[in-house]
Amino acid sequence: MSVSTPAPGSRTPVGPAAEAPSSGTRRTATPPTGTHRTRGTVVKYAVLSLGAVAFLFPFYYMIVGSLRKTTTGDLSSAVPSGLTGGSYTAVNGAISLGRSLLNSGIMTIGVLLCTLVFGVLAGYALAQLQFRGRGTVFASLLLVQMVPFQLLTLPLYVLVVRDYGLGDNYVGMILPFAINSTAVFLFRQFFLQLPQSLFEAARLDGAGELRILWKIALPMARPAVLTAMLLTFIGPWNEFLWPFLVTKNADMQPLAVSLASFLSNLQGTVANPTGALLAGACVLAAPAVALFIVFQRHFTSTDIDSGVKG
Repeated sequence: MSVSTPAPGSRTPVGPAAEAPSSGTRRTATPPTGTHRTRGTVVKYAVLSLGAVAFLFPFYYMIVGSLRKTTTGDLSSAVPSGLTGGSYTAVNGAISLGRSLLNSGIMTIGVLLCTLVFGVLAGYALAQLQFRGRGTVFASLLLVQMVPFQLLTLPLYVLVVRDYGLGDNYVGMILPFAINSTAVFLFRQFFLQLPQSLFEAARLDGAGELRILWKIALPMARPAVLTAMLLTFIGPWNEFLWPFLVTKNADMQPLAVSLASFLSNLQGTVANPTGALLAGACVLAAPAVALFIVFQRHFTSTDIDSGVKG
């Protein structure tokens, strides 16, 4: 038996290299099979479905419970049976839903308009204009956000009702919420993300700041405007404390105050107290939910870079 010896100058592989296959192929990571991919998709959608049910069930229970002839307050009331609109009729007869909705709408629209006007102007100034004390103003804005509104209730009441005489008045209900520091912060952050070349080009063309804001910045800020609208809408629409303090006339009270007055004397006045409670909650929540459903697809940011041409 002859033993072959390596030729002079050649190297003999040692260790793992000696065991490597001579075919020259490389090992590749095995891609996930169709079964693994399908299983992961099923688990993902199962978790999402459970989360959706957990969030939507209270709304479903609220609607069904408000329409039942008898609502006990337990899970059995989630079964739709004996549906009627008697609870809504009882609420409407006690507080005049139409007038209360009108008051809430006037207050909310007034707050929205003031918030958007002052928020856009202040946000643009803090983002694009250079002036002394800009950092101090922005720091003060952040500090204001940390002050609870309840601490300002007493001085605001004295100022608005006693000094200005705006009790039982729409202006008195709107005035404390006219400037929203959260909206100012939101618009400032959005305007900072816009390409500076757009503003510089407009200034070189002789455009003033208000024209730049109206023609360039504001059309591109539609997602921020809609977000500010939704966030601002929920606050004044559900506001109870301030309108309760400044309105003594029942015809001027918004829906939240009217419902609170009705619910405080609920027992013994209606046949289905729990159903009336859920009916009032449905009426109060419906506009905010509808607003979100209508505008939710607009809350994605637009492609602002498309305005810059190379």
